This record gives sequence, structure tokens and C-alpha cells, in this order.
Amino acid sequence: MNSCYRLVAALLLFALAGTSLADTTLIHAGELLAVPGKSPSTRQTIVVVDDRIVDIVDGFSQAVDFDGNVHVIDLGDKFVLPGLMDMHVHLQGELGPKNDRDALRMSDQLMQMRSIFFAMNTLRAGFTTVRDVGSSPQEMYAMRDAINMGWIDGPRIIAAGGVGITGGHADISGVAPDLMDLYTSPNVCDGPFDCRRAARNVIKYGADLVKITSTGGVMTDRATGTGQQMEMDELKEVVLAAARMGRKVASHAHHEDGIVAALEAGVASIEHGSYTGPRAIKLFRETGAYLVPTLLAGKTVANMALEADFMSAAVKEKAIRVGNDMAGSFERAHKAGVNIAYGTDSGISPHGTNAEEAVLMVAAGMDEMDVIIAATINAADLIDMSDDIGTIEAGKFADIIAVDDSPLDNIDQLLDVSFVMKGGKIYKD
Repeated sequence: MNSCYRLVAALLLFALAGTSLADTTLIHAGELLAVPGKSPSTRQTIVVVDDRIVDIVDGFSQAVDFDGNVHVIDLGDKFVLPGLMDMHVHLQGELGPKNDRDALRMSDQLMQMRSIFFAMNTLRAGFTTVRDVGSSPQEMYAMRDAINMGWIDGPRIIAAGGVGITGGHADISGVAPDLMDLYTSPNVCDGPFDCRRAARNVIKYGADLVKITSTGGVMTDRATGTGQQMEMDELKEVVLAAARMGRKVASHAHHEDGIVAALEAGVASIEHGSYTGPRAIKLFRETGAYLVPTLLAGKTVANMALEADFMSAAVKEKAIRVGNDMAGSFERAHKAGVNIAYGTDSGISPHGTNAEEAVLMVAAGMDEMDVIIAATINAADLIDMSDDIGTIEAGKFADIIAVDDSPLDNIDQLLDVSFVMKGGKIYKD
């Protein structure tokens, strides 16, 4: 069918269904990567009605007037692709010398306002969906819900509830004992049955997924290493309890022993995976679990540790060692065929610089198309949203971004996104 007639037919169908044509947008895309992994097309028109894509037609179709006006967006000289996704962010803070003081001086309400600011920095950088895997839960669930209801603007948020063991990476550290008593989460657990309770508890209060910490962490202010800390029976109970309630589990893990244990327990993703070795790679491939590499966090803390006076000696040692080892591990995992989903650990790095991860992934041996697949199709699969996001196809949310030139030729193009649409609404033009 001629593209003009096809466009008219699509718009008439929505008019007959009672949809206002005032909510119809035609996006002229000079070059369009509609489905990452396939070749881009040139001179395409994306038809958006309300918050979803209804068609893609060849050529630059013109507006058709019925009872209302059809809005045209000219991206005829741009490269257009699906909205990017970051599967590992912390929207409530940013690492730096003021971070600890901010937590003590700012009200919860003001910190929530700052979280919205960080979220908008992320959205304007072209990241239309994020998975927040560690924030004060009720505040993050409230922001997620407010965005979904259209009360405030921000990226689509998939929000985790955290479960960790006493003294582990998810437990509070580096403060006075009375503050530890005050701020210790009720979801810190010990033993399989207590961890089962904690997993059920975070789901009860609104978690979209459960985040665990099978190993120690770099930013834990204790010299407790980055090897396995959660026991196998604890890991299995968390994963089973989450699965019974329809939730996936993501596991922070640095050393291979903790990666292997988490994968054997059945987690959906490993966050960081700094020392992914042969045993872990074998399990990744057997289970289909995703690695979320967070190379940007590794680079950030390794550089910061060289001159930061707010880091303790224990944190500095881990930051330099682990941060400098992450890229090599990622390269080995990718070459071995491990599933990769894009993630930055933003909050360690500044919010809005999320695309710097893509540059690091290419530098570590991943080609540009695979990076974009990791940030679109793979990310959508990890959060079970492939029917709604990840590609520019009819029926999906209109999450669309544009850059000046092809990121398939130069990934640095993603560092300067010039157009952002999420769910049919323009946030940057």
C-alpha cells in the first residue's frame, strides 16, 4: 500500500475508535534503527497516537487534517533509535564528599525532590526506562508510581527492594553504633528462613524485584572484602520466595564464588560481575541470566580513590583494585557469549552521564550495535517488558530518541542526545 494511503488508513482507524487526532504525532526520521540488531532504514515516518506507536511508513508523510491537527516532528537530519535503558541506577544520591553530610542535613522530603532532579537528568540523557536497585524503598516506590500516574515527569522506573545479611554490603556501615541501630533495615537477615521473610517483606511493601548482595561491596566501609558473603541456603530461599510471588532477583556480586552461588540459586541478573571466570561463564550460558557490567562505576571509584579524602582506606583499596579489573572481566564474558544488559550504577557516577558506559563497553571490545541491543532489547527482556519497549514498532510505547549521526559508526554520539520522547511526550527537542 502507498505510504500516504497507509497513513490515512491508520489515522482513520483511530478516528473511528474515538481517538483524538490532536494526540497524533508524525516523526520524520532521516535514519531509523527501529529494531536494534537489524539494519537501519532511511526516510521513515513514525506514527504516534497518544503514548504508543501505531505504524511506521516509508518516506516523510505529511500531516492529514481531519477534526484535529496532526503534529509533525522533523528529525529528517537525525539518527533515530529506541529510548535507552539503564538496568542499574540509584536515583537518590550521588557519590562525593558531600554525600554523607547530605544524608544527615537534608529532610527526606528534600532528598525526594533531589531524586526527581536526578531522574530528569537521566531522562534527558536519553534513558527512558531505568531499574533502581537500591534506594530508600518507599520514597522510590512513590516516585515510580507518581511518574506512572503522570503526576511528575521522569523515566519509567522498575524499583527494587533490598535484602542483605548482617554486616554485608546491603547493611549500614561507616557510622557510629547508635546510628547503625537507628538505620538498620528490617530486611537485613540471617539464615535461610529469616531471608525468606525479608524477601516476602520487600515484595509486600511494593518491590518490583528483589536485590540481594551475594558478595561484599566496594563502598562498604569495612575491610570485609568482595568475596561471597551470603550463604547458599540464604540465596536459594530469597530466590524461591521471590519466584513464588512473581518477582525476579538481581544479585550484586564481585568475586566468582559469589557470582556462581547466585547463579546456582537462580537469580535473573548479576550486577557488576567484576571477576567473572570460567565457572561463572558456564552458568551464565546455561541459565540465560544477564550480566549488568557497570564499567562506569568501576572507572569512577578507581579514579576517585586516587585523590578522594572522604573514602576510608578500606574503601580506597577495594575501589582501585576492583575498579581497574572490571573491564577485562566484562570483555571475557562478552566474548564467551554471556547475555549483557546495560547498566551504569549511576549514583556512583553522576546522573545524566549514563551514556559513558557505552563508550567504555566499546573500548572493552563490544561492537556498537551490541551495546545498543544491551541497552534496548536485552534490558526490556530482563524486566519482562519486551511487548512494550525496546524497539520502535507498532503497539509499543513511543520511547524514541535521536542523535546527530549514527552511533553505529561512533558510539560517542550517545553522549549528546538531541531529542527525547517517552510515552509520546517530548522531554528534549
